[in-house]
Amino acid sequence: MRFRKALLVVNGISRELQPNRANTFDEVYADFQHQSENGEHYRIFLHPKQDITVQRLELHFDLSLPAAARFFANGYQSWSESRWHSPDSRIPRLRRIARSRLGFYGDEHIAGIPRGRGQLHSWTYALVRYPAAGVLLMGSVNERTGFTLFLYDHASGTLTVRKDLDRLSLRHSFPALELWFQQGEEAAMFDAYFDKWEIKAPAAPPVLGWTSWYAHFNQITEALLLEKLDAFSAEPLFKAPGTVFQIDDGWQKEIGDWLSAKPVFPGGMRVLATKIREKGLQPGLWLAPFVVSPRSELARRHPEWLLRDANGRLVRAGWNPMWGGWYHALDFYHEGVREYLSGVFHMVLEKWGYNLLKLDFLFAVALAPPPGKTRGGVMWEAMEFLRQQSGTARILACGVPLGAAFGLADYCRISGDVHTAWRHPLLDFLKHRERVDTLAALRSTLGRWRLNGRAFHNDPDVFILRVEGQKLSPTQQHTLLTINALLGNILFTSDDPSVYSPEQLSDLAEGLAWRGSAVREVVEIAGDIWKIDFEQEGKNWTAYCNLNSEEKNLPSSNGVGMELRPYETLVLLAG
Repeated sequence: MRFRKALLVVNGISRELQPNRANTFDEVYADFQHQSENGEHYRIFLHPKQDITVQRLELHFDLSLPAAARFFANGYQSWSESRWHSPDSRIPRLRRIARSRLGFYGDEHIAGIPRGRGQLHSWTYALVRYPAAGVLLMGSVNERTGFTLFLYDHASGTLTVRKDLDRLSLRHSFPALELWFQQGEEAAMFDAYFDKWEIKAPAAPPVLGWTSWYAHFNQITEALLLEKLDAFSAEPLFKAPGTVFQIDDGWQKEIGDWLSAKPVFPGGMRVLATKIREKGLQPGLWLAPFVVSPRSELARRHPEWLLRDANGRLVRAGWNPMWGGWYHALDFYHEGVREYLSGVFHMVLEKWGYNLLKLDFLFAVALAPPPGKTRGGVMWEAMEFLRQQSGTARILACGVPLGAAFGLADYCRISGDVHTAWRHPLLDFLKHRERVDTLAALRSTLGRWRLNGRAFHNDPDVFILRVEGQKLSPTQQHTLLTINALLGNILFTSDDPSVYSPEQLSDLAEGLAWRGSAVREVVEIAGDIWKIDFEQEGKNWTAYCNLNSEEKNLPSSNGVGMELRPYETLVLLAG
């Protein structure tokens, strides 16, 4: 990959930057550094000589990929489908009819992203897998100042790395961009990448757990949770130290009213946390700290706390039928909002006694950055705030751009929600990349697995083994459990294990046995056919996973054909 040029647009004037030279202009001095030791390292610092507005900062490289290469496109946030692409493919775009309601979740609302065939894009980092030459890792080493977007154009054979500095106003020195590229063995590249970030492995342990969402959604009560607590805590397979019992959405009166529980929780949230601890489990609680329903008491009392765009209009953060329709974002930089959230965290952690917080819909905080801030800058500062407020409690971040969670979340969702069926036909038709969909979730889990234990502990979402209230076949359930157990360090379910059959308990024991394996390599060997190489207790294993609805025949190492039924996963001792 060869550097071609760097482009800076300030106050409407376009400037070309040269590395390791003085880039001095009337309005700004751009310090552009390039080093070629232990990879290619690029840094750009902007030093304004007057008040400036940045319209664009990007680096251009020659990158011509052969047809057999694959490009990994990391989605905008946790839920965004993230997968390997052939160089001439395209990333699906949300259909126009859905953009008004679903366009806030991903990058559909961000202008200037090419979306045609042979035009791929990735956030924070990108990967290229060559047929026989290892992996090229291209990554930002600083998302604190803004998100980084990697844009590949197959027709021109170019890679553009763009810093998301949309209309950023500056009057002080600004570390605008820091990139690192290197090609080699995949594990070594990721180790080196996070060394550049100076991010240490997460100190929190891997965990098992139960969550209320995927069986009961927001229709939960105190009585129901106590019943499920008894059932879950009695199952010997969930007796691991630190196992979590997490209460998800549905306990609060309204989104935003985090200090008051619904009347169906007469004992209050502190009583539930105490009873969870009495069962030997760790209590977890769901919050969406940066969003608010217009029906909430918070919105009625403090309309000035709601986020507004540059024209003074309320910012819609999304549409959720379970929340009554549209919901809004809070203005993180309003002092009242920070004081309120500080009080919420104090109540939840100190008074109620929860010690794992699932913090959801976090992307909303960065939808309309104020002057002098970028989307990425807002997101990073918001994550630092959440980390500070949480103290020693553990954070499970969800719905968050991943780069802003590196080193700040203990656990992080790395996929969209698992569905109670293999596909969600409507959301798939709409090409919604943040959709609830089991296949899409597995693709992201298989694509983002190298983040596990480096950036945070990966949360690949739940496994489902129950029969009632879902449409997954036993084969699909087995594949979901096996992949999640191998590639995630947080493994939750919403099932009631007291109704498991002996066969289901046996499947559960088999899946849990793969936890803690040392995964060596994960490769998509054909369309939605995956091979996972791993080691456990001194033995080498390979899992072959067929995510397709058709039977697949694969050659094995000894030349004998191997048949994979639809959705089947086979785990075999490696030869």
